[in-house]
Amino acid sequence: MPVSEEEKENIAISLYEAFDSSVPIDRPTGEYNLSIADAYDIQSRFVDHRISDGATVVGHKIGLTSEGIQNQLDVDEPDYGRLLDTMYIVDGTIPMEDLIQPRIEPEIGFLMERDLTPPVTQTDVLAATRSVIPVLEIIDSRIREWDINIQDTIADNASSALYVTGDATTSVDGIDLSLEGLKIHRNGELAGSGAGAAVLNHPARAVAWLANKLEGYDQRIKAGQLVLSGSITPAVGLHPGATITAEFASLGTITIEASDK
Repeated sequence: MPVSEEEKENIAISLYEAFDSSVPIDRPTGEYNLSIADAYDIQSRFVDHRISDGATVVGHKIGLTSEGIQNQLDVDEPDYGRLLDTMYIVDGTIPMEDLIQPRIEPEIGFLMERDLTPPVTQTDVLAATRSVIPVLEIIDSRIREWDINIQDTIADNASSALYVTGDATTSVDGIDLSLEGLKIHRNGELAGSGAGAAVLNHPARAVAWLANKLEGYDQRIKAGQLVLSGSITPAVGLHPGATITAEFASLGTITIEASDK
């Protein structure tokens, strides 16, 4: 039986309350038969509650861009969520007390110079990009123990939480982002490595996927927005007091610290 409008709103409220209290809930798909469209509708409602608190949408994030995580969730395409200005970490310290079960993902962020109007190709994305920037995204699930299906993470704004950007921006001219190397360290020890090709073979291809996907949900990637293209490595676990450093081959280095919870 399809879920009702009231049930979708109740799920969104439950996710918002889990976000607000840092107390996780059981996965919605354990009780409801959600379609992908239902999940994106719930995501919009969840985000709307946060906008009502004063947040502003400043961009988008793409998730599930690796073959491994797609196989894990039995899906064949990525998902997306929305970036809010309240997710941005200004001082380089992750407020662990506000999170439930956080993990870190190193990504290439695209700062858009122009709107992207479908149909969009990888080439179109690069032509519309003002610059790229190194990003560490902190993902978190409002769903207990990361016990999620694809519909659950979509509803939960693609399990997004916070993000921090590097200081330097880089033109895409003359750079093959599929070859952009990355090493991520936790407390000085190597926790993962990879290259941009891990993100749908090229990070700009992921952004093109998003631009075309948003068309079906009456949304756009707009000039001035930031798009996180997807993690280059598997997510790295995060604990209080940890120091995380991501070293990109040409885009720069980011170091952040987790607060003592």
